Amino acid sequence: MRTFYPEIEPYETGMLEVGDGQSIYWEASGNPDGKPAVYLHGGPGGGSSPKQRRVFDPEKYRIVLFDQRGCGRSTPHASEADADLATNTTWHLVADIEKLREHLGIDRWLVCGGSWGSSLALAYAETHPDRVTELVLRGIFTLRPVELDWFYEGGAAAIYPDLWEEFIAPVPVDERGRLIEAYGRLLHDPDQAVRERAGVAWSTWESSTITLLQQPETIARFTEPSFAVAFARIENHYFTNRGWFEPNQLIRDADRLKDIPGVIVQGRYDMCTPAFTAWELHQAWPEADFRLIPDAGHTFDEPGNLDAIIEATDRFAL
Repeated sequence: MRTFYPEIEPYETGMLEVGDGQSIYWEASGNPDGKPAVYLHGGPGGGSSPKQRRVFDPEKYRIVLFDQRGCGRSTPHASEADADLATNTTWHLVADIEKLREHLGIDRWLVCGGSWGSSLALAYAETHPDRVTELVLRGIFTLRPVELDWFYEGGAAAIYPDLWEEFIAPVPVDERGRLIEAYGRLLHDPDQAVRERAGVAWSTWESSTITLLQQPETIARFTEPSFAVAFARIENHYFTNRGWFEPNQLIRDADRLKDIPGVIVQGRYDMCTPAFTAWELHQAWPEADFRLIPDAGHTFDEPGNLDAIIEATDRFAL
């Protein structure tokens, strides 16, 4: 079973001004003359991490990571009390990816992403199919109401009733019928303590349920208050607006991907982005390889998911 390539450090980093007062952090590692690949992190608002470099063979790939607007090392940061998310939308991020590609002098690249990163990868590839050599997607998420309702409005409570009680605790009882909306108010409350309690509760729910077995280090990273508030605010902003997608847009337009080699990796026991969405994408994009991992949840570093992702990047490196 494949596992992470050795730890590496970037050979180049920078901040790219993308407009609207926003600057995004980016980095490149691996082989400067290798095959270009970009990794799109999840959330939205999750930020990049050193582990994401390690799903690519560093001798064969020029590995690009970046922090999307408002998170990670990008500025301004969404944890700031006066952070304005009006210019943080899916289509701003698609444009940012193109700006970064042009800035780095890359003609075409492999695009890899999981969870929200799969949503963004699909939006980018369906908009700019001529710029994508291959797609490697994991934990498919398209921000449809049925997906959001499952995880944030009570469906997954059937599996995690104990954790659900903690998730709804900050929300007044009479507002629990529309939790995404209620959290939107809490996350923008003028009181910092209210914002932080809501952000930590939101991020605790997500980080506690995304793996088949809980990972304490993942929960600790997600629930650091500054990270948690930015993460929860950006996610809530995107979910409230359904990603600025037309109904079923990403699956509807999957025919635009038919000439792009692709792999869809999906954990059977993914509670965050259940397998029905990956299956529907597979039906709409039959040209892609579909890998349903029998003993994995949502995250990319669970052994079965990781093996399938690295098998794909190794295959496409040739």
